[in-house]
Amino acid sequence: MSFIQLTIKGISYSQTQTGAYALVLSEMDGTRTLPIIIGAFEAQSIAIALETEIRPPRPLTHDLFKTFSDTFQISIKEVIIHKLVDGVFFSSLVCERKGKEEVIDTRTSDAIAIAVRFNAPIYTYENILDKAGIYLKIEEEMSLENEQLPEELPLEFKEISKKENNFSGISLKELHEKLNNAVTNENYELAAKIRDEISKRS
Repeated sequence: MSFIQLTIKGISYSQTQTGAYALVLSEMDGTRTLPIIIGAFEAQSIAIALETEIRPPRPLTHDLFKTFSDTFQISIKEVIIHKLVDGVFFSSLVCERKGKEEVIDTRTSDAIAIAVRFNAPIYTYENILDKAGIYLKIEEEMSLENEQLPEELPLEFKEISKKENNFSGISLKELHEKLNNAVTNENYELAAKIRDEISKRS
């Protein structure tokens, strides 16, 4: 069975369900997306790994895994989302050390957080996309700029969207101070929102 490579389309969080996040993966050579519900910590970890301007003062668990692996010369070759049972995705990390390959079972959210840090490709199988993938029209595709999930997503995903924050009354200098404070306090969700506002004004 052939692999289909996926890329991270975006992450959004729920206004109605505390701690519920949607990680949306998209096939690289097609129009299907794969939405996966993940926890708050994993969503934060993935977002930070994708963000170049925010660096936590202390390493997160997945950063520690990267440092540990580098220290002992372990590389992550790829992540494979290989099974879907009752709405739960099962994944594997394909690791290599000194020419020896090992496959490790892992939660999908952890696997993707690690894959981002290693620049490792993410794959799934055709039958999983057939079962859980969602076709999108090009004009309705989700983008990080509009911060909305497509209308074609199932009901539980339609409710998941970015919360709006009003920073219009705050000066650029104050925004930078708030950004530094948010990172220092490890409030990366707020830091990402402030960074977005700063980028809009640049």
